[in-house]
Amino acid sequence: MHYETATSRKLDLEHRDSLALLARLQRGVLEVPAGGTPGEAFAALARQVARSVDGEVGRHFRFEEEQLFPRLAAGGERDLVDLLLEEHKTIRTTAADLLPLLLAASTGRLEAAQFAVLKPLALEFVERLEAHIQKEDAALLPAIDLLLDQAADREIALACIEP
Repeated sequence: MHYETATSRKLDLEHRDSLALLARLQRGVLEVPAGGTPGEAFAALARQVARSVDGEVGRHFRFEEEQLFPRLAAGGERDLVDLLLEEHKTIRTTAADLLPLLLAASTGRLEAAQFAVLKPLALEFVERLEAHIQKEDAALLPAIDLLLDQAADREIALACIEP
């Protein structure tokens, strides 16, 4: 889809990167045989996903909540904002449960019992975040394009690229 504002294009790019990594995570956990332990390839993937969780769930969600949601609510999109905030809360909870296991997996020394806990959490995280991203692509990004004028877009886009 083509988005009009720099802000929506930047968020779309972040969403695409996240979806690609989520697909790799899903494949990675499904490739480990039942009762097995993940190898070094999964350890490297777990390190990357752990870093990304902080980026997507940490910085990206904060950016939306601080920079976009107040403007959208004021512009008449309160229901959308409430829905996305509820999803953020749920995804953060899942991420908080998953992150310690990803960090353990990143060492390459994850035992089969730990992986048995990680696998369903990882798949739940993938499912929730993919659905959330699809919802944002379908509703949030078009709303941003309609709501933001050029000056607001420039201000918000600059805030989006700051760490």
